[in-house]
Amino acid sequence: MFDTKRIDNYVNGEWHRSTASETIKVTNPATGETIAETPLGGARDVELAVDAASKVFPEWRRTPPEERIQYLFRFKDLLEQHFEELARSITTENGKTLVEAKAEVRRSIENVEVACGIPSLMQGYNLEDVARGIDEMMIRQPLGVVAAITPFNFPVMVPLWFLPYAIACGNCFILKPSERVPLSVQLICQLLEKTGLPKGVFGTVNGGKETVDGILDHPAIRAISFVGSTPVARYIYTRSAETGKRVQCQGGAKNFVVIMPDADMEMTAQIVNDSAFGCAGQRCLAVSVALTVAEAHSTFIEAAREAASSLRVGYGLDEGVQMGPVITPESRTRIESLIDSGLASGATALLDGRNARVSKYEKGNFLNPTILDGVTPDSQIGDTEIFGPVLSVMHSDDLDKAIEVLSKSRYGNAASIFTSSGAAARKFRYEAPAGNIGVNIGVAAPMAYFPFSGWKDSFLGVLHGQGRDAIEFYTDKKIVIERWPREWSRKF
Repeated sequence: MFDTKRIDNYVNGEWHRSTASETIKVTNPATGETIAETPLGGARDVELAVDAASKVFPEWRRTPPEERIQYLFRFKDLLEQHFEELARSITTENGKTLVEAKAEVRRSIENVEVACGIPSLMQGYNLEDVARGIDEMMIRQPLGVVAAITPFNFPVMVPLWFLPYAIACGNCFILKPSERVPLSVQLICQLLEKTGLPKGVFGTVNGGKETVDGILDHPAIRAISFVGSTPVARYIYTRSAETGKRVQCQGGAKNFVVIMPDADMEMTAQIVNDSAFGCAGQRCLAVSVALTVAEAHSTFIEAAREAASSLRVGYGLDEGVQMGPVITPESRTRIESLIDSGLASGATALLDGRNARVSKYEKGNFLNPTILDGVTPDSQIGDTEIFGPVLSVMHSDDLDKAIEVLSKSRYGNAASIFTSSGAAARKFRYEAPAGNIGVNIGVAAPMAYFPFSGWKDSFLGVLHGQGRDAIEFYTDKKIVIERWPREWSRKF
């Protein structure tokens, strides 16, 4: 459905060649093969997309919500029809296994389904006689043109954290996908086109920093959503705020899982294994640190090593593969360097995934699962977001001290506890300083009708993605206070 050697922008319902002369290669992370080239566009490409969106916005905002969601119903149906094709596209450009890619598409569809409830979710409220003869109401209205800048690790799901809610609320939406994974978004564009969505309501601009800056600086863009690293999140948040834009920035993560002595250790090890090494650790909810409490340490590390050592690493489209490569050779080198630093600081490798080789895919960016025991919170690897298949193991004498370790982390995206004690679970839920909490859950990923939370350096903003937060983010509240004196009505 798209030319894999050419990535174009989607503007005003048509494909447009970027004005950029420079491109970046898009490679299959498992094979090293070049599969596309992304243009590194700039402000001019953004200008064209914003102009098209601005022109169609007045008519789109007047389209009744019930009519707007009909396009999303058709979009949902097309996503189901092209489910397998989308999943294979994700695996090809991102590297995750086909099973993981299918799970991503399913989560993407859930957000479209929730956004179809906009006629109810977008409703305001009113009160008669706030004073004698005076009524007051709150109504929600769309912002105008909004944009999202999305990462490589979920090429379809993260864009659909934002897109369906934005357009269902009556906004026009511009997407800047990661330059490393533009292919699946090209397919999304074609599916949206098939829905009959009015031209200009949705558009894409491809590129790197210049394109991002063009979005941040454009005066007609009212709101920006971002998912990526914390340093980039701070840059986007600060630059956008200077021009008065509404911003939500999901940043980095260092997710802890606390393992109590009374946990079901076999189940815990398997769930933590799936969380730490699923998607090769390249997800913001992946467990990065297993913090064992008291005597849980010895039983957990043996069970964890056994579970991780049995994982089959390879090309995600091959049958039976359980973990794919990381996104680029540079990512692999960076992760191996962090493993080096962890060992140099005194950690012990229970499993060492460096120098991995996969038969027939020697050019792939592969690492095997790595487990480092004895990692300290203040070490480089103990403090850095690794974003790779590395599980660090720390130890604590009791739950209070474990929560204290979590509290010192600059990140607060997710944290979980494994226990059979309701009292321990409640204490953890109450005190753990993270936005997404799991109890006997490895990946505390909120369903689409709940906000995807995050605290501290893991999130900049007030309103999160998904659920009711999305409606709040993509609408302005307008308060109307009315008086209609009787003597006026007698004149007519």
